[in-house]
Amino acid sequence: MNPQETIVTIFVLSDSAGETASKLAQATMAQYPSVEFNLFRRTFIHTKEHLIQALTDAKKHDAIILHTLINDELVSLTNHFCEEADLYHFDVLTPPVTEVEKRTGVAPSREPGALHHLNKNYFKRIKAMEFAVKYDDGKDPRGFLEADVVLLGVSRTSKTPLSLFLANKNLKVANLPLVPQAHIPKQLWEIEPSKIVGLTNDPDVLNSIRKERMRSYGLNPDTAYSDIEKIRTELEFANDLYQKLGCIVINVASLSIEETASMILNALNLEDHSYYTSETEE
Repeated sequence: MNPQETIVTIFVLSDSAGETASKLAQATMAQYPSVEFNLFRRTFIHTKEHLIQALTDAKKHDAIILHTLINDELVSLTNHFCEEADLYHFDVLTPPVTEVEKRTGVAPSREPGALHHLNKNYFKRIKAMEFAVKYDDGKDPRGFLEADVVLLGVSRTSKTPLSLFLANKNLKVANLPLVPQAHIPKQLWEIEPSKIVGLTNDPDVLNSIRKERMRSYGLNPDTAYSDIEKIRTELEFANDLYQKLGCIVINVASLSIEETASMILNALNLEDHSYYTSETEE
C-alpha cells in the first residue's frame, strides 16, 4: 500500500473538553501534510460504560489513542483495554502528575476539568476579551493607558486576531491601525514603549493578502488598497513610527498567530496566565 493512501485515525479521550490532547494530535498531524487523518474526540467521559464505548469505537479504526483522563480507575481501564487490543495509547496527563506528587508528597485532586474552573482566573480572561473588543481598531485611545499590550500595524497585519488570542491568555490588549499622515493619538506617546509592539509585513506578502481579501468580498482585487507602491508607503510610515517610539517590531509575514503571540510574550517578558489556577492573586 502506498503510504500516502493510508488513513491514520486518532482518538482523543478526555474527562473534560479534550483540548490538551487535541492540540497534541493536531501538532502531530501537522508534521505529515501528505497523510490523511481522521480525528475523533470523545470528551466528558466520566463512566466506565462511556469509556468502553469510546475504546471500542477506537478499536474498530485501529486508532492511535491520546488521553487526558485523571481518574485512576479510568486510566487503568484504558491502559488494559489498549494493551489487550494492541492499540497504541499515550497517557498525556498521568506521568507529569505522578512526578509532581513524587517530588512534593502532595496528592493530586484527581478532579476532572480542573483546568476550566470558573474561578478568578476565568473571569479575568473574560474581562480581557471584553477589553480587546472595546479597544479594537483604535476605537478609544484611552484604552492604551490601561492595556498590558498595545499592537500597532497597517491593515491586514493580524492586529485583531492577535488581540483576541492574547486576551485569551488574560492580557488586556488594545490595537491601532496605522494610515500614513493619519493622526496619532497622544496617548500612544504617554505609555511605556516596552508595552508597544509594532507589526510589519513584507510588501509582496501583504499585497497578496489584501488582494485575497478583496476577492473574498467579490470585489476587484486590483485597487488602491492592494497597490504595491501604496503598501510600501504604508509600511515605511509604520516603520518610521516604530523607530520614533522605540518599540519592539515583529514581521508577521511568515508567522502564525500562535507564533507571533509567543514572540510578543517573550519580547515583553510577559507570562501566559491563561492556565493559572491560583486563587492567591490580589
